[in-house]
Amino acid sequence: MAERGYSFSLTTFSPSGKLVQIEYALAAVAAGAPSVGIKATNGVVLATEKKQKSILYDEQSVHKVEPITKHIGMVYSGMGPDYRVLVRRARKLAQQYYLVYQEPIPTGQLVQRVASVMQEYTQSGGVRPFGVSLLIAGWDEDHPYLFQSDPSGAYFAWKATAMGKNYVNGKTFLEKSVYRNVFIPEISQNNHPYLKTCYVM
Repeated sequence: MAERGYSFSLTTFSPSGKLVQIEYALAAVAAGAPSVGIKATNGVVLATEKKQKSILYDEQSVHKVEPITKHIGMVYSGMGPDYRVLVRRARKLAQQYYLVYQEPIPTGQLVQRVASVMQEYTQSGGVRPFGVSLLIAGWDEDHPYLFQSDPSGAYFAWKATAMGKNYVNGKTFLEKSVYRNVFIPEISQNNHPYLKTCYVM
């Protein structure tokens, strides 16, 4: 009950040390479609649930896995409209980097800049945190990269991870089944049940 008095303030910490609006954003992520990323020796797999809402639904009209540059892709769990905003922002950041340096933006730098945008929305007036977590995959200098960025603006590098609905079970599965020096064809085989209902980029 004590937390409720702080739920309408974006910039005020509750007595337990939490920013309640960020907790709500993380709850939106946890209720979203499951997404998974696995770093392989020869690339990165991003996957998410491809669920048909209705037989009348045009499933080609919404893209959950989006290319940002030729070597970077992104997927989300959480609120779709928030994701589209971040996709546009990420593409703009990548274009700005290219105009200045005349070379593609490294994956780590793009992740850092997108995470900074997400963090700004946790302390600015008149806005709310983004209700999405992102998995950002890239290939730089013959090496694969996989990052996750959360509504708080925190980001981490992963070998493999899951987010969204039932993410705890997803991470447990990955911990048991993912091993070093795995190749993408091995990940995509049917003996990986967590990916059976997913769309793979």
